[in-house]
Amino acid sequence: MFLVFFVMGFGDAVGTLVGFVTREFNLPLSLAGLLPFFGLLAFGLFSVPIGVLSAKKGKKYVLLVFLSIALIGVLIPVISISRYYFVLIAIFLVGLGMTGLQVAGNPAMRDVSAPGLFSRNLTFAQFIKSLGSVTAPYMVPLIVVVLGLGWQNIFVVYAAVVAFCIVMVLPLRLKKPQQEPDAPVTSIKSSFLQLKNPYVLMMVLGIFLYVGAEVGLNSWIAIYLNRMFGLDIESLATLGIGFFLTTLVIGRMVGAIVLNFISPKKFFIISSILGLAGLIGMFIPSQTVVIISILICGLGFGNIFPLIFSILIDRIPEKSNELSGLMVMAIVGGAIIPGIMGVIADWSVRVSFLIPAAIFVYLLFLSIYTWRNTEDTVQK
Repeated sequence: MFLVFFVMGFGDAVGTLVGFVTREFNLPLSLAGLLPFFGLLAFGLFSVPIGVLSAKKGKKYVLLVFLSIALIGVLIPVISISRYYFVLIAIFLVGLGMTGLQVAGNPAMRDVSAPGLFSRNLTFAQFIKSLGSVTAPYMVPLIVVVLGLGWQNIFVVYAAVVAFCIVMVLPLRLKKPQQEPDAPVTSIKSSFLQLKNPYVLMMVLGIFLYVGAEVGLNSWIAIYLNRMFGLDIESLATLGIGFFLTTLVIGRMVGAIVLNFISPKKFFIISSILGLAGLIGMFIPSQTVVIISILICGLGFGNIFPLIFSILIDRIPEKSNELSGLMVMAIVGGAIIPGIMGVIADWSVRVSFLIPAAIFVYLLFLSIYTWRNTEDTVQK
C-alpha cells in the first residue's frame, strides 16, 4: 500500500515537464498550460464514478485497473512523442490512473490498518506520497543533464515503477464489498446524496478549500517574496517553495509519529492552528519572520488532508467508497483557488494571501466542531 502512495506522488511531476514540452514542441504558454489541466481534469470528472466502481468491484480491483491505465499513459511517450496531443493523452491517462489510486488507496489503508491506527498510517502514507512527489521531478534533470538522454526517457522509469507496483498489489488482501440485502444500491446519485449530511458537506468542503490553499501558497510564494522583499524570483524567492514543500514532508513524518500519542481530532486542531499562525505571520513585514512563517505553514498544512479523510471515513466506514470519491473530487480546489488568488494578485499579492488565511479560519472551526461533536477513535 505504501508503494501505491509513492506512485501517486509521480502525478505531481507534471508541472516539471511543462518546460521540456514547451521547448520540444515550441509551444505558446497557453497551450503548454494544458498539461497540468489535463492532469487534474480526471479528478473532477471521474472521482465519484470510480468510488461507485470501488463499492461494487472492490478496492483491489480499482487499484489494479487504474495502475494499468497509468502504465498505458506512461508508455505512450516511450513509444512516440511526435505530436503534442500524444503527450496530452498520456498525461490525462496518468491523471486518471492517479485519480483511481487516490479514490481506492486512501480508504484501502483502513483495511490494512489495525483498529485505531488508520489516521496514523494514512498520514505516513501521505509522507510516502510526498517522497514520490519530491523524487519524481528530480528524475527529469537527472536523465536530461546527467545522463544526457531525452526528457521522454523519464517515462521509462515511471513505467518500471508502476509495473512493479502492479505486481506487488496482486497478492494484496483487501476487504471485499458487501451489499446488505435491504441497502440501497451504490450509484453516482447515492454518492452525491451523502452531501445532504451537513458534516459530510463540511468535511468535503474542507478538502476542497485545503487543497486550494496548499496549491495556492505553493504557486504564489515566489511572487510574494519578490514583491514584498525584492528577492530574485529565479533563485532566492523560489527557495520559499522549497522551504514549504520540505516542511510539508517533515510535517507528515512528524504527524505519523505524533498520532501514536494523541487522537486525530486533537491533532486536527493543532495542525489548523499551526497553519493559521504561519499564514498570519506572512503578513508581518519582516523577511526573517515570513521565511519562518513559511516553515510553520508547511508543518501545519502537512497533515490536514489525511486527518479530514481518515476522521470522516472512521465516522461513516460503511460509506467509505462514496465518501472517498467525493473527497478526491474535491481536489479540484487546487485548480480553482489559485486562480482566484491570481486575479486578486494582479491588484495585490499580499491581499491574495487573505484567501488561504480565511480557509484556515474555516479549517480551525471545522477541527473544533469535529472535536466537540464526534467521538474519539480509540488509539491502540
